[in-house]
Parts: sequence; structure tokens; C-alpha cells
Amino acid sequence: MAIDLLEPKEFTVGNSKYLLHKFPAVQGREIVAKYPIAALPKLGDYGVSEETMLKLMNFVCAEKNGKTIRLENRTLVDNHVASWEVLAKIEVAMMEYNCSFFTNGKASDFLEGVAQKFLSKISEMLINSSVPSLQQEKQPITNSEQSIP
Repeated sequence: MAIDLLEPKEFTVGNSKYLLHKFPAVQGREIVAKYPIAALPKLGDYGVSEETMLKLMNFVCAEKNGKTIRLENRTLVDNHVASWEVLAKIEVAMMEYNCSFFTNGKASDFLEGVAQKFLSKISEMLINSSVPSLQQEKQPITNSEQSIP
């Protein structure tokens, strides 16, 4: 079952034209919930990042020779998006178009807040895991430290 595309908006990068669309409610909720966290560099989670990007790109169409091609899978994205940099620009444009809190410079504030929470959590985990190693055991007395009665 094909998902209807909502409220198209033209977006141009270099010589390429794309149509960005609004997310439907449920798919939009999933993408918006996963995207900021999936975009943070986390060991072993690239799969979630790519999966989220492909879900987002399902609401983007490329315009080629008067035809509109929905970028609904990895092959179509690879064939109709010139580079990873163009892909990143499309992703940012989609998030700005679909999320009011990503517009007017608020994206950087939002992502900075996410990054700060992420760093805070990492710091907390590192501190908690290092506390046992910081607790020094009582060192045995060496011959040079022994007092003579």
C-alpha cells in the first residue's frame, strides 16, 4: 500500500530538483523520534541511522526529465542523489520542512541540546564505572615504611 505524499515543496541542490513532502502522522513521529539520536555517532548503530534516513527519503521525489521519481529505497537514492553531501542537505531540508522546531536556527539549538544530554549521559556512565577503580585498596606496608619500636 503506497503512502500518499503530502504538501510538496520544491528543493534544488546544484542542478538537481527534488520535491520534499510532509510526513504523515505515524511515520513522521517515528522519523522525528529516531532521527536526532540516530544521527549522533554511536558505535554499532549505523544501521539505525541508515534505516531512519531511508524512511525519511521515502517522502522525497527526484525530478528528472519531467518525471517524478519517489526515492523509496536505497538504489533509487543512490541513483538520483549525486553525493553524500547532497543527501545530507536533503535530510536537513526535510527535517526543517517537517519540524517547526528545526527552522529559523532552532535546529542547531535542538541538536546542541541533544548532544549535551548525550555527553552528560556518557560522562555520568564513565564516572560511575570508574568509581570502583578510584577506590584504592590499603597499600601493604613496605620494609622502608615500617617503624622500629
